[in-house]
Amino acid sequence: MICRAILIGSGLLFSATAMADGVLTFKLSNDFFSARSDDGHYTNGVEGNWSFEPDPNHWTRSVANWIPGWASEDVDAASYRFGQQMYTPEDTDRRDLITDDRPYAGYLYGGLSLYRHRLTPQWRIDDAFSLDIGFIGPGAGAKTVQKNFHHLVDSDDPKGWRNQLHNEPTATLIMQRSWWHRNSLGSLAVEYGPNAGFALGNLYDYASAGLSIRLGRRLDNQYTNPGMAPYTSSNMMFSRDRAFNWYIFGNAQGRFMARNMLLDGNTFENSHSVDKRQWVGDLEIGGAISWDRYNLSLTTLKRSREFESQDESDYFGVVTLSSWL
Repeated sequence: MICRAILIGSGLLFSATAMADGVLTFKLSNDFFSARSDDGHYTNGVEGNWSFEPDPNHWTRSVANWIPGWASEDVDAASYRFGQQMYTPEDTDRRDLITDDRPYAGYLYGGLSLYRHRLTPQWRIDDAFSLDIGFIGPGAGAKTVQKNFHHLVDSDDPKGWRNQLHNEPTATLIMQRSWWHRNSLGSLAVEYGPNAGFALGNLYDYASAGLSIRLGRRLDNQYTNPGMAPYTSSNMMFSRDRAFNWYIFGNAQGRFMARNMLLDGNTFENSHSVDKRQWVGDLEIGGAISWDRYNLSLTTLKRSREFESQDESDYFGVVTLSSWL
């Protein structure tokens, strides 16, 4: 099932690249890219993303008419994505159920996002609407992927996957707004401002708020700040420019987590679960460089404890490589 899903998802993603001019992005999330790697909790994620400006009659503009406060002409960019995430307890050498650590879980998903940008002399307001349809459980294939990869690199075999969450389909709707105050610092552009959002679905229910800052060259048309789980969406569009562009960014965000299936356990079946903490905070810093058709970014994140028996904060990072096609 996992191989079929990956083939279908990859086929849909790459067939989309042949239909229009756009940006193809590969995103890899792993605790290996952080300052502290322990191969536990959110241990790995991979995603392919196709971002493009839809034609006037593209079907995604019809979707915008169903979103409160949106219209078809508002859509400045859209993206498709397909990815997989895996979650484990810290001690993957144990075969028994570790009741005081997070459940084993695999998450396979595909999604659509719509983006709009409104500019004033001093502000840019970015809106994002996202819908992810996915699958939690053995059918997501995380066990197979992790075991085969560990065998390939001659690493310890994770032994507790028989305790993972059960199969369950998921649907998650997410809306996000960011307010960017546009200014300058010498010859560099600077943007800063708040953001807010929410998610509804059987995988996540949360409300979020944060504050972000970016500093670099030509920020008006550089939107490539990669999304971090649980928020997978990100507008990866950027301007093609023979000049060398760069920017650094930081973000502090808090979330009230009303539901997180990856910690609360399955909705309709008894499964492993832990007592989650409803207030969770993220602190992330990163940077990106772009030249001509290519953009490369690196982000590292510190996340506060997500459940009561968790000993300390988690650290992980995200690397993205994007190219215009």
